[in-house]
Amino acid sequence: MSLTMPVPDGAVIEGRADLLAHLARLLPADAVIGADSALAAYECDALTAYVQRPLAVVLPRTTEEVARVLRACLERGVRVVPRGAGTSLSGGALPLADGIVLSLARFNRILDIDLDNRCITAQPGVTNLALTKAVEADGFFYAPDPSSQIACTIGGNVAENSGGVHCLKYGLTTHNLLGLEIVLMDGTVARIGGGKTLDAPGYDLLGVVTGSEGLLGVVTEVTVRLTPAPQGIGALLAGFATVEAAGEAVAAIVGAGIVPAGIEMMDNLAINAAEDFCAPGYPRDAAALLIVELDGPAGEVEAQMDRVSAILADHGATSQKRTRDAAERLGFWAGRKAAFPAVGRISPDYLCMDGTIPRARLPEVLGRIASLSADYGLRCANVFHAGDGNLHPLILYDANVDDELARAEAFGADILRTCVAVGGVLTGEHGVGIEKRDLMGEMFDDTDLAVQQRLKCAFDPKGLLNPGKVFPVLHACVELGRLKVSGGKLRFADLPRF
Repeated sequence: MSLTMPVPDGAVIEGRADLLAHLARLLPADAVIGADSALAAYECDALTAYVQRPLAVVLPRTTEEVARVLRACLERGVRVVPRGAGTSLSGGALPLADGIVLSLARFNRILDIDLDNRCITAQPGVTNLALTKAVEADGFFYAPDPSSQIACTIGGNVAENSGGVHCLKYGLTTHNLLGLEIVLMDGTVARIGGGKTLDAPGYDLLGVVTGSEGLLGVVTEVTVRLTPAPQGIGALLAGFATVEAAGEAVAAIVGAGIVPAGIEMMDNLAINAAEDFCAPGYPRDAAALLIVELDGPAGEVEAQMDRVSAILADHGATSQKRTRDAAERLGFWAGRKAAFPAVGRISPDYLCMDGTIPRARLPEVLGRIASLSADYGLRCANVFHAGDGNLHPLILYDANVDDELARAEAFGADILRTCVAVGGVLTGEHGVGIEKRDLMGEMFDDTDLAVQQRLKCAFDPKGLLNPGKVFPVLHACVELGRLKVSGGKLRFADLPRF
């Protein structure tokens, strides 16, 4: 798949100095970065194979400052790439040479904690883990927990509809999101969703914006639900002689009507990388391992652990560890949470893929990945959310070898095509960005894509927000209907005709 961004060569466009001067008048002195050396820190996100230095970076602190920047860019036709912590693995925050990066890094305050209504309101630059840290002493937590939760921000989680190791039971970001404040490209500020209530009348614009990858607006405030900490938690760690057997065990657990808090799977390459990195006590000789965590009332957890242990044994588990001790349980998770950096120690570079499949097809798809690994001559470490079929194959390559990046891309594209072919989808939580942009045709036909772009046109008629992402072919917006704001609420006017 081609990942070349549609931008001109170089990082200078006509009127750059004038634009920088204008932005400097709109924002505090330290909120505009134009020096080429300083822009280097923003030239890529976690998809590090592709870099592009932006025209400029702005770091506003308030919603009004965001609105000023967007209005100025609309007036001048300047493209804008919103950016959180830059942990996106799909190139969602890759800059444009003729556009600015709008960083939300300074939006880093928790605004309100409402335990009575079990919700918390925060600015988008607050890290995922900080939400839980703010309420755990009161017996609550924020359920979606990506592996990058120590660094990724809640605004970025909304943009990508992030999940995590506990999304099997507690859902993705969209299932835990209550309301947003959002700034449109023309500087309009609006609130969508129900806020502290469970729902709001009218169109589900909250669902539209969640997972929209910065194409529709800039989120400046987020309200999410909090979950009470469970009374009991237990975990099992099981090794298997084959990845297929581990995959079959996953399907059997869920098929038995058991809903664990999470089921994670790692193959042998990932197991040994994690052991070398942080020694969590994984079975080095296992072809695959499963981590199964159960939570709820203490008695229920104990009974379910017995049932899960029996299922694991019936499906060929070669080893099992079982614990309700918090320290040992967190040790089980330590290796899984550190899997990505651990794999980074055994290869100069890797691509982290993200596709989702029906659980029952796990053994088949894992076999196909192994076959593709041999065909392309590249190693692949499998680390993923097995319970909900969200795969994260890590394709190892060396960018210093002429053709390895191209082979890694082709390998990754074939994995994603396999996901779609078995009834799955191109992404689970990393988004499309540029990584999967040119594969959208594998899942959607021209009519599907045209309808999706019409929705973007309603929010962003001139296509200035994060262009070049998600859609493989861009069409100019025509008279498709516009969004209006009444009383701080978004309303459609002149609905598009399809």
